[in-house]
Amino acid sequence: MSDFNDFNNPQVARLPRHLRQFIVEQHYEKYTPVDQAVWRYVMRQNYSYLKHVAYYPYIKGLQRAGLSIEYIPDLQTMNDNLGKIGWGAVTVDGFIPPAAFMEYQAYRVLVIAADIRQINHIEYTPAPDIIHESAGHAPIIADMDYNNYLSYFGSIGAKAMFSSKDFELYEAIRHLSILKEAVDGNEAEILKAEQHLHFVADNMGEPSEMALLGRLHWWTVEYGLIGTLDNPKIYGAGLLSSIGESSSCMREDVEKIWYNIDTIKYGYDITKPQPQLFVTETFQNLIDVLEQFADTMAFRKGGSESLLKAIECKNPATAVYSSGLQVTGVFTDLGIDQQDQLTFIKTTGPSALALDGKQLAGHGKHHHKDGFSSPVGQLQGMMKPLEDCSDSDLEAFGLGKGSRADFTFESGIHVTGAVKEIWRNGDKLALITFEDCTVKESNGNVLFQPDWGVYDMAVGAKVISVFNGAADKDAYEELTHVSEKQTHKVVYDEKTQDLHSIYKLVRQIRAEEADDTLLAGLFERLKTVHRYDWLSALEILEILYHRQHDPELEKEIRIYLELKAASEPDHSKLIHDGLHVIQNPVTQLITEED
Repeated sequence: MSDFNDFNNPQVARLPRHLRQFIVEQHYEKYTPVDQAVWRYVMRQNYSYLKHVAYYPYIKGLQRAGLSIEYIPDLQTMNDNLGKIGWGAVTVDGFIPPAAFMEYQAYRVLVIAADIRQINHIEYTPAPDIIHESAGHAPIIADMDYNNYLSYFGSIGAKAMFSSKDFELYEAIRHLSILKEAVDGNEAEILKAEQHLHFVADNMGEPSEMALLGRLHWWTVEYGLIGTLDNPKIYGAGLLSSIGESSSCMREDVEKIWYNIDTIKYGYDITKPQPQLFVTETFQNLIDVLEQFADTMAFRKGGSESLLKAIECKNPATAVYSSGLQVTGVFTDLGIDQQDQLTFIKTTGPSALALDGKQLAGHGKHHHKDGFSSPVGQLQGMMKPLEDCSDSDLEAFGLGKGSRADFTFESGIHVTGAVKEIWRNGDKLALITFEDCTVKESNGNVLFQPDWGVYDMAVGAKVISVFNGAADKDAYEELTHVSEKQTHKVVYDEKTQDLHSIYKLVRQIRAEEADDTLLAGLFERLKTVHRYDWLSALEILEILYHRQHDPELEKEIRIYLELKAASEPDHSKLIHDGLHVIQNPVTQLITEED
């Protein structure tokens, strides 16, 4: 991506290549006048309602993040503002894989879906959209304790091990969200996709690290409450951006539970309102719980149990030897002794070796194209771990450069060969390369023989860490799974374009860029051609109510909307909430908050 736009934001500029692949242009000009009206309606509702139930910095946070009530945010403006608090923002196409999403958080970059929800999903959409990502996540970023939690969560989440089922679930969720947001959504297809999602979700087996972390993320970052059980405040972005659930979640029938490590036992359904929510007293508690969970994860535990998670993942992972050597590849086998200690590890297909996240020269996936295997453990007859040996220790043991070595691991794996090269990681021995080498297990099973080429033997008494993905992602070219299912792009018919022109003119009249005597004609067009629309009529009423120019027309539109609310249950709450905000304008609320 040579034309990569970093918005002059240092956080965005730091993004590595494997994360840049998900970024799409915002194409601001594609937002229709209806899209802009949807944004404005939701933001006015948010200001009106969330003033009372959102965690206190929310309103000021909106302004600090460069968001206004009137317009869908532009990425450059957001980056200019977020940059001042050490964050950035980019736009992507719908859902991206959880590991990538986490890694963006670790880089302190907000991932924002470029699309905006349709008017018929104005209260809530299961698909990520610009309202959820920017009006939900961005305002709380201004709180230092919270944004530290968010980036720390990202750095831990990026290392979480997947199960192969997690990829299936991700695709099923993405597919359903795309269908639900499609303008010409096919009900039968949506039902089929929902059934498939439930089938996958119900047959996940033992939840992976990423699945459990996903729960912690959901119950904090998306649906978290802070304060007390009796009087909690909303900080979760899923609630802050849902004008439906931000209100209903405060009802008594939605159970409020203290947030702690037991929260990982609670799964969630992305398609339904949540039956319970979790309350934390402080953001520091979120970090404490995350730390508690991280201590159980493969990247901190290492050993055979962690390698088994990597094998189940069926995707590239990295094992770290106690010497610091990092082995990346798709793990397919391991050896375990009677004490459950690792004796060897094996990858299949393109593999790579690295130290401190940087690939070793000549040890990329083209050199190790068919896989990599190596023993783990101590050598028989050697008093200290091999990785701690000095050059003179190696000479004494017959392992100096140019020597003909012959030694056996405590596991019984026997190695003979000529020492060609020794790689160190500071004062640790990390890798020995042999020529004319034979490696056998104690039962005589051959693991390597001379005609296979040079033998690279990883050095380390233990595997101390196993994590998802490559050690040096850009060198490994880990262009992860970018879904082939793209979100739908819309072509508008003549009638819809006419509706857009009404919304555009109403906005111009409100901004005093057009004459408000045009409102009567616009309302007539709505009544006759666009009877299904309710939001534009509300916007016309708002102008008339505040300008008091045409009381007769104002009264006619109010009655029209009241009748609509009475006869159209789907629009009833939306219309009444809109009428409430017209009579209690949000400008007052902002002034009070400031």
